[in-house]
Amino acid sequence: MHRFAILALMLPSPALADQIMAASHVTAVTVYPEGAQVTREVTFNAPAGQHDLLITDLPSDTVAELIRLRADGVQLGAYALRTDRLPPRADPASAEVLAAKAAVEAAQTGVQAAEATIAAINAKVEAADAQASFLRGVKPEGDAVTVDGLKALAAMIGGEVLAARQTALAADAEIPAAQKALDAANKVLADAEAAQAALLQGDTDYAALSVAVGVETAGEEHLTVTHFVSNASWQPVYDMMLTRKPDPALTVARGVLVSQYSGEDWAGVDLTLSTAQPSAQAAPSTLWPELRQIGDPAQMLKSDGGMQYDSAVETMAEPAMAPAPVEATAALQGDVVVYHYPTPVNVATGVENLRLALDEVQFTPKIEARAVPRLDSTAFVLASFSNDSKEMLLPGQAYLLREGVLVGSSYIDAVPAGGKAELAFGAIDGLRLSRAMPERAEGDRGILTSSTQIEEKAVLKVENLTDETWPVRLLDLVPYSEQEDLQISFSADPEPTETDVDGQRGILAWEFDIAAGETKEVTLSHVMSWPEGKQLQ
Repeated sequence: MHRFAILALMLPSPALADQIMAASHVTAVTVYPEGAQVTREVTFNAPAGQHDLLITDLPSDTVAELIRLRADGVQLGAYALRTDRLPPRADPASAEVLAAKAAVEAAQTGVQAAEATIAAINAKVEAADAQASFLRGVKPEGDAVTVDGLKALAAMIGGEVLAARQTALAADAEIPAAQKALDAANKVLADAEAAQAALLQGDTDYAALSVAVGVETAGEEHLTVTHFVSNASWQPVYDMMLTRKPDPALTVARGVLVSQYSGEDWAGVDLTLSTAQPSAQAAPSTLWPELRQIGDPAQMLKSDGGMQYDSAVETMAEPAMAPAPVEATAALQGDVVVYHYPTPVNVATGVENLRLALDEVQFTPKIEARAVPRLDSTAFVLASFSNDSKEMLLPGQAYLLREGVLVGSSYIDAVPAGGKAELAFGAIDGLRLSRAMPERAEGDRGILTSSTQIEEKAVLKVENLTDETWPVRLLDLVPYSEQEDLQISFSADPEPTETDVDGQRGILAWEFDIAAGETKEVTLSHVMSWPEGKQLQ
């Protein structure tokens, strides 16, 4: 800020010769998980000298402290963000404003014409009704009136009343169409007035940036404004597409979901997505010494029945710290992942989860049918893979498709380059599971004279009702003990392929292929015994 103040003093006189209003347009946006950095370009014409450049179309949630300016051939002085007493967004004499004014005037003319049409129709109805009323009140006068004359008069009056009534009814029939035309004209007028007001009237939906500029030579100048808005975000999204034939393949279609409520549309912008979090904690926390004391309990219970501590302890608190300055992180620096969208993007304000496609990566998975008959009645498709791409798979929502059919969704954790992951792709209805317990025997449970014992036996069954062979990984468990007095042993037929799966004691796994129409069984039993006087929990 000191540099800007010095520049302001160096600018040529006269000081602030005039105020120049200018509009800007957004050219590039970098969206973070929370917030976005917006780059906008300003073009203005100015005579030589010092001026107050007023940029009238920044979003209302612009963070003033994070505004940065850049210009070639223009001296930049002090600048400030204005959110009250805002000027019109556009010059009243500009072509845009004049066009808006002409549109309002044309709409007003249309409304007047529609109102005149309805007035003419109403006048026609009123005239016809008045004529009919007058005719109904006509009475013959004098002794010279004959019977024939009365008949002729009556016929004339009846005909004229009928004609007047028909005229009134015909005019009434014109009113709905005329009213519809008036409503449409009023809508056009309201839209035109709103468009004009958006150009000419200040409101709370935008902010204005006042910048002191110095121009050496009259002409067109350019200014770049970079600022931060908080109401924007993005998150990864994936389509995980698994196929088994002819060769197992996992295709990951990567995309992003962008949301923004900045108050302005981003039209045709250069979009970058970054995993950096400028609003997050930027420095490690500070530890402060913790002083503890002991004392006489009678002395520590004096005041308000509570415990008294040394004043140094009571007043000790973490000192207030100024927030660390937020700085943009360079692309691909450190562990920050940056995606640059290759084509211009339109993101309207108020959009929620606008999906943009990025690219596809493909992995070769290991596919198996995961069977847990203790808890499930069917097996499930499991695909495990190594991230052999050179990029991290970011955490995000994944939609799971098996053979082109959507089978569910899941949130995936981050998978670093070279890391491993496992995904489930729905149930296999044709792989039926069951777990039966034909035997459960309890030995003598003498309280004083004998030990206790429990034996359990289970038969695990997998039945393949599909028309293809499946590789199966079957899981079950036996209890384990960490006490010498509680003895546990187990036996299985066939023997498990793996014990203590993933470091979990007692978890057993069997791996085998099961052909179409085949049924396979695993028999699992265990015995628990403990000495007398003890009870199993």
